[in-house]
This record gives sequence, structure tokens and C-alpha cells, in this order.
Amino acid sequence: MRLTLKEKIAYGLGAVGKDMVYMLSASYVLYYFQDVLGVSAIAMGIILMAARVFDAFNDPIMGVVVAKTKTKWGKFRPWLLIGTITNAIILIVMFSAPPTLDGGGLVAYAAVTYILWGVTYTMMDIPYWSMIPAFTEGGKEREGLTTLARSSAGVGSALVTILTVMIVALLGNAFSAKESSMITNTYASSDNAYTAYVIKLDENNNPTSDVMEFTGSSADITTDITATSKVFEGVIYVSADNADIDYTINGIEVKDGNVEFAKGNPIEGEENAFEDTEPVIVFYVDADLYSQLEGATSLTAFVNMKSTLEVERVGFKYFSMIIGALFIVFIAITCIFIKEKSSVDMETVSIGQMFKALIQNDQAMAIVITIVLVNSATYITSNLLIYFFKYDLAGSNWQGNYTLFNTFAGGIQIIAMMAFFPLLRKFFNTLKIFYICAASAIGGYLVLLAIALAGVKSVFPFFVPGFFIMAAVGMLNVIVTIFLANTVDYGEYKNHRRDESVIFSMQTFVVKLASGIAALVASISLAIFNIKEDSAAVASFDAVMEKVESIRNAVVETISSGSVIGLRMVMTLTPIVVLVIAVLIFKNKYILTDKKLEEISAELKTRGN
Repeated sequence: MRLTLKEKIAYGLGAVGKDMVYMLSASYVLYYFQDVLGVSAIAMGIILMAARVFDAFNDPIMGVVVAKTKTKWGKFRPWLLIGTITNAIILIVMFSAPPTLDGGGLVAYAAVTYILWGVTYTMMDIPYWSMIPAFTEGGKEREGLTTLARSSAGVGSALVTILTVMIVALLGNAFSAKESSMITNTYASSDNAYTAYVIKLDENNNPTSDVMEFTGSSADITTDITATSKVFEGVIYVSADNADIDYTINGIEVKDGNVEFAKGNPIEGEENAFEDTEPVIVFYVDADLYSQLEGATSLTAFVNMKSTLEVERVGFKYFSMIIGALFIVFIAITCIFIKEKSSVDMETVSIGQMFKALIQNDQAMAIVITIVLVNSATYITSNLLIYFFKYDLAGSNWQGNYTLFNTFAGGIQIIAMMAFFPLLRKFFNTLKIFYICAASAIGGYLVLLAIALAGVKSVFPFFVPGFFIMAAVGMLNVIVTIFLANTVDYGEYKNHRRDESVIFSMQTFVVKLASGIAALVASISLAIFNIKEDSAAVASFDAVMEKVESIRNAVVETISSGSVIGLRMVMTLTPIVVLVIAVLIFKNKYILTDKKLEEISAELKTRGN
């Protein structure tokens, strides 16, 4: 009996929900714990990679547990529902870190919650994908459902990619005041010897060498900073990157101003030890405001700075609640309308026998390795993308440009899965489409590197490589799942045992392994190149003074030139190398052509008779 439209929609909705959850974790857990809460990049990299090592043991075990499960609801749906509910709860807990935590306590919280998130995600993901061979016929029906599921998963991923930054800000602004522990400290020139600078921005909102300086009695500045108590424990650094800033300067009111404030220096070689300093404040203004202030002998300013890190902390908490609730609803629909149409008697095996079976299924191993490499390449870029827009492409509207690019890229990924893949399938087999996609992605990365090295500051030229990379990613997600489903039949043909749960448990593991590898690479890159919100390079009085001096001398850098080059290289050359390796391994190891699959199907039917 063929699948009904209702069943297809129900299964697709499950994919939307689960990949919304996965993308929120894969793309933003590093940003949340590092930039918002202050966990070090290296610590986060170790945590994310350690979780993947744990998964190496947990995921295959879960595959065996699913294989052994026998209930009147089948062996897949009970675990699908249990895993979904627990994973949604852990997701919310993970993005709801108590604001009082810091240091080792915060690192421990990140480690425990992230590992538990991975365990519960496995409980849901393995049975979800393992259901495909159990309730579909091989060939076109299975390929069609796999395509639908992967396309739906792409929709879920794209929605989170597009909406997260905007919705987090909206929710954070709506709820932070109600539950925030923020306090307000006032710094006035009557209490402190203020140093103030006014720097002119060009048409691209980048600093110019036009700088006005006001010190002593010529600077009458009052600054109100609203933030958590953590901000005032040591060096205080607040800027437009981590705060909403309004100010009035010489009677001129400015909303959403671009300002830097610093007070204090860290004492080198002493942990949590700081040297108190006078405040320094830097106003970055457009040409019109600069001309109005030019010639002034004194500066009077009232500045209100409200930390957005607290807004983001609260915003991520409530956003995770919404995503978790949608996840449960969508998977519940899947469980209600999808039933296993065939029950395959699966021989229960020991862990040792299971690994042996996987090793014996050389086609499954080839696809597993390919999935790891392909996903590692794309996840490296996605993890570093937000830092590229903030620190390299830069500009005061980097958040808007980041959202705009993600909207375009997410849209292309969805279109590729829903339209490009079915279109190409009419003319090419899946093997040829795989090579087309790999070439498209590699070519896109080369174009991306060329544009980045050219120093382009507009977001729109990046749409060109974004098109080729994301179109390829969308179709590759569909293709590798089809290939993996095919290896289930191959395993039965070769080993006389049908281990769909075992094989699909490897997909769950390798996708998470890829995200762990990518996060580790990204974390190490951020640490090596000193790319981090409020890094020691800028978060002090001396550093801000040095930055102003470099601007005066027309040496304008958001981060150092070495950091810029390093970020670009890791984002582009690393994925290219990884993708080339993936293609070479796939070409030399994968043998399941359409003709070979027909032979396998015929042989299995003969055995069944």
C-alpha cells in the first residue's frame, strides 16, 4: 500500500521540528555560552568535542535498544516520543543558564546540559530515520519520502537560521526587565577624570582619522550603565556590540548610538585582578553630527547604556521554549499518523557484533565517512559566519546583514531540496548529482575566498557564493540520506541481517560528530585569532586608548589584519580541503549504482521466496 498524503505531511512535520531543535543547538550553543555568558572558546570547543566522543558509545547502544524494542505501538514510535519530550526539556534547560553562574560552575553547566542534550536527541533521531525502511517500499517511494523528509528538515533548519537573531532580541526586550538581575551604575565627570573622543564615520560606518578629543574640564560626561553585577566586577567594557545605547551630546539627541566605554585594566599574570582607571568614552558619529560638533571647545553628554547580553540571555531562554514546544507538537503528529507497515524481525546483537556488522558493511561506512566530512565542512562555515559578519564585514548594521544573508541562504537551501533536486533527478542519477553538488560547493567556497580577500564590505556580492554553497548543501543532505537507506538493503544482501537501526544510529552520531569537529575548529580559531566579544584586546582602558590612536593614524581595524586573514582562511580553505577529501573517498569506496541496487533488490526478493 502506497503512502498517503497525510502520512507524508506528518512525517515531514517531524523533520521540521527536529531540525529546528538541532540547528538551534548546532549554530548557537557556542555563541550563547561564549559570547553571551562568557565561557572561553577553548573550554566550549573541548566540551562540544567531548560530547561527540561520548556519543560514539551512546548512539550505537541506542540503535541496539531500538532494534530490541517490541511494543504494540511498534519499536520506533515510543522512543521517538520519549526522546522528543526529554530533548525539548533539556534544550530549554541548556539555554536557561542561571545568571549567577560563572567560572567553573558555568563550564560544568554547559558540559552537563550539552551532553544530556546529545543523549536525548539520539533517543529521538535514530528511530525517526530508522522508520523509513520499515514502512516504505524500496526504490522510488523510499527515495521520495527521504527527499521530502530532508527537504522538511531543511525548512526547519532555515527557519531557525533566519529567525533566531531577530526573535531572540524581540523576546529578550519583552521579558528581560521582568526577570533580570540588572543594576544601574552611574559614572560622572564630577567623580572621575573623563577622557572623551568623537570619531567621524564614513558612509560605510567605518571609523575615519577625523578625531576630536575632550579631557579634564572640557568633558562633562554622565554615563548610566545598566547591566548584571558581573559587568562591574573588574574591567568594565560596554559598547554598541553588547548594549543598546542612547545619548545626548551637546544638546543633540541620538538613538541607538555607536559608543565605547571602558574603565580599568587587567593586571597581567594575576587572575581576576584589576587596576582601576579613569573612564574613557568614544562616540562614533556620522558626518552630519561630526560637522555640528566640530569646533566645540567642550563636550556635554548624557549616555544611557543597557546591556544586550542580558537581553540575549533571556531571549534565548524563551526562544528555546518556543522551539521545544513546536518540536513536541510536530513529532506528536508524526507518531499519530505514521505506523510501521512492515515488521522486520531483527536479530538482537551484542555491541561487539554490531560494530563488526558495521565494519562488514563497507558501503555504510563509506557513506558515514562522507557525511562526517561534508557536514564538517559546512558546519565550520556556519559556526564562524556570525563572527565574520561582526568582525570582518563589520559595520554598524552587521546584525541586519547577517540576517539578510541567512534569509537568502536558507531560502536557497529549501528551494534546492524541493525544486533543484527533483529537477536534476529527471536528467541525472543520484551519483552524478552528488558530484555536481560537490563541485558547486567547492566552487562557491573559492568565490567566497576571492570576495573576502578583495576586502568587499557589501553583503550582496556574498549572495553569489552563498547560492552555490547552500544549493549544494540542500541537495547533499537529501542525497546522502538516500545513499544511507540503500546501504540497509546492501547490509541485508551481504550479511544476511537487516540492521536499519544500527546503520541509522551511525547517521545520528556522525552528524553530531561533524558539528563537534566544526565547533572545535571554530573555537580554536576564535582563540588563536583572538576573535571574541569583549576580548582582552579591546576590553580595557589602555586597549581603547590604543585603538583610538590607531584610528587617528588611519590604521582602522575591527580586529587585527592577521585575525581577519585567519578567519577568512579557516572559513573557506578548510571546507574546500575537507570536501575534496570527501569526494575522493566516496568515489573510491561507494559502489551502489542504480544497476547494483536492482541486482540487490532482485536477490533479496528471491531469498524472501
